[in-house]
Amino acid sequence: MKTLTKAEEQVMQVLWQLGKSFLRDIVDNMPVPKPHQNTVATLLKILMEKEFVAVNVIGRQHEYYALVSKEEYSKKTMRQLVKGYFEGSFSNVVSFLVEEKDISVAELENLLKKIKDKKGK
Repeated sequence: MKTLTKAEEQVMQVLWQLGKSFLRDIVDNMPVPKPHQNTVATLLKILMEKEFVAVNVIGRQHEYYALVSKEEYSKKTMRQLVKGYFEGSFSNVVSFLVEEKDISVAELENLLKKIKDKKGK
């Protein structure tokens, strides 16, 4: 799976939120400052080339939809982040968050519970 630029990811966030959408709906739901409609159309074309988005042609309208789920892309992105910055270790990620005080004891306990529950299944 290819990576997305920040602008491409913004378009995907809107598509993931809305589901199947027309260009005008996508532009209307973009964050402020909203990009020009031509810019979003170009980004959608690139996303189709990267096989992240497909289109249904309905008369003269184009209805766009995501081919890659948010969950699938999130997993890939997270794994790349961990590999690139934390030597491939999720334990190093948690240690970093603890050191930076970005995670609380309650959140750590919740993670431990999830791990134990998952192993019990």
